[in-house]
Order: sequence, then C-alpha cells, then structure tokens
Amino acid sequence: MPEEHTADLYELADLVHAVARRLPAPTALEPGPCTATEITVMRCVGRAHGISARAAADACGLPSSNFSRVLKGLVSKGLLERRSDPDDARIVHLHPTDRAIKNSLRMREAWGGALAGAALDRDEIATVTQALRRIEAHLSDAPTAEDAEQASRPSQDDPRKRRTTVDG
Repeated sequence: MPEEHTADLYELADLVHAVARRLPAPTALEPGPCTATEITVMRCVGRAHGISARAAADACGLPSSNFSRVLKGLVSKGLLERRSDPDDARIVHLHPTDRAIKNSLRMREAWGGALAGAALDRDEIATVTQALRRIEAHLSDAPTAEDAEQASRPSQDDPRKRRTTVDG
C-alpha cells in the first residue's frame, strides 16, 4: 500500500477516534452511564432485537465468559431482557427493555445536538455514514487478536500436542 494511502487511513482512524471520544454522554441515562463494552453489547442488541446471546457475543467479538459477565450486568441494570427460545430452552434471545429504548432516544438527541453545529448537509452525512458502515463491516469481519492467537495454537487433535503415555 502506498505510504500516502496509509497516512490518509491513519488520519481517518485518528479523527474517528477523536470524534467518538468527544461525543458527550447524556447525563439523563438510567440507571447511569455504561462502560464501552456494555455500549457495544447494547448497540448490537438494539440493532437486532431478539438476537441470540451466542450471536451477540460473536458480533461483539467477546469471549463467552466476558459476554456473560457483561450481559448479567446489563440485565441487573434493567437494560436487557433474556428470553428463552420457545423451541429450544438452551437458546437465549436478548431484547432491550423500555428503559434501554428511552436511553437510546436520549443518546440520539444528545449526539444529534452535538453534531448539529458541524454544518453538514444530508448528502455529506449520507456519504460519511456509508463509509463508516463499510469500515465497521470490514473491521467486524477481520480476525481479532484472540482469533489469531487461537489459530496459532495446535488443536487438541494435533498429534504435536498429544502427550505420550507409558503405552506409547
């Protein structure tokens, strides 16, 4: 990749990060602000009501143990509901609560208000939004550091990992 292109992509990533950090967290969220990981999970469930817990964990790129901990916290805060699948009780579907939906509306108002003064027209907003969706999809499909680490480890079936026994 040409050095100029790499520099341009770095500038884009740097600006996305800076903008995200400057967006104000609304003060009226109930029961209060969420962690970055909780926001990731809420965003996923908010965009796909009824998603299975397994699919949500995968979409968020979280190991099941971490996802389970975050999910438990969001349920205890009254932001998510867990509903068993009527056909298979082992499957749990996640739904935002009314409180979570109200919080999303508060976020929309706060962030919309924060960006309103940037003097962007509808076409500019649509272009930037489309580009950011493509970037998010690309990064979501990219393997995580944990995926790469797991791929580098021999599997249980790999003969190099088996222990030899007294019998051979």
